[in-house]
Amino acid sequence: MTEHPSPRLQAERWIERQLPRIVVLPLFALSLFFVYGFIAWTAYISMTPSGVMPVYDFQGLAQYERLWATPRWYVAILNLFVFSGLFIVIAMAIGILLAILLDQRVRAEGLIRTIYLYPMALSFIVTGTVWKWLLNPGLGLQRFMREVGFEDFTFDWLVNSDYAIYTLVLAAVWQSSGYAMALFLAGLRSVDDEILKAAAVDGASGWKTYTSIVLPILRPVFLSTVIILAHLAIKSFDLVIALTGGGPGYATDMPATFMYAFAFQRSELGVAAASATMMLMTITAIIVPYLYSELRRTNR
Repeated sequence: MTEHPSPRLQAERWIERQLPRIVVLPLFALSLFFVYGFIAWTAYISMTPSGVMPVYDFQGLAQYERLWATPRWYVAILNLFVFSGLFIVIAMAIGILLAILLDQRVRAEGLIRTIYLYPMALSFIVTGTVWKWLLNPGLGLQRFMREVGFEDFTFDWLVNSDYAIYTLVLAAVWQSSGYAMALFLAGLRSVDDEILKAAAVDGASGWKTYTSIVLPILRPVFLSTVIILAHLAIKSFDLVIALTGGGPGYATDMPATFMYAFAFQRSELGVAAASATMMLMTITAIIVPYLYSELRRTNR
């Protein structure tokens, strides 16, 4: 005759099985509320006539119509495309070039890798502040060059509305290209040496080996790098605030700084929430295809 465990023993076993869920549940509930709850709240506020304070009268898509009728929003969107495109392409090009050079097992590789990775340890606030000093016409590069004898040297991008956006690109590439290098270097080191030996036996040159064999193998690394750099570009609020403040005027406005300006300076909370929702949709459009491709690859 089988003896059934006592109710106390059953309870202890149930608690033991459910303990991981019990431990994780409070954190999950807090994340659900403070992340997804406030995302839902922002999306709803974007469809209300909120000004200085939230107003919960449903208004439909009126704030989105105001948003897309605002010239400053188009400047922010254009700046985002210019900044993101240049930043991603240049950072990836420098990253893959440095990775290929380091993959040759050069001397002091560890030191060189650390030097290139060090800027990533800094916050964008620090990076923006340092580059603001370097590019300030009265303090940085232009003044230095004139003091050493090049009196006609001019580098006023920081105060020139036509070129100020490219100062953001310079600072962002300086900070993030080392991170792209680390990703590509890890990918290069994961390539099977037998493949490279076979290519060498077949008489393929080093350039041909990398362009025809190695780089196609690194396609997942390229995709991951693009996603990470695009994510950094879209969230580039602190770099803009520290380096240009969105200026001159609003020449270097980004969607993130546009949202901040309309929420806390112009007291148009509804328009700011609409811009935040558009940013979320942009990030979702980037992340979801990436996650889908990763899930398909792991399920094969």
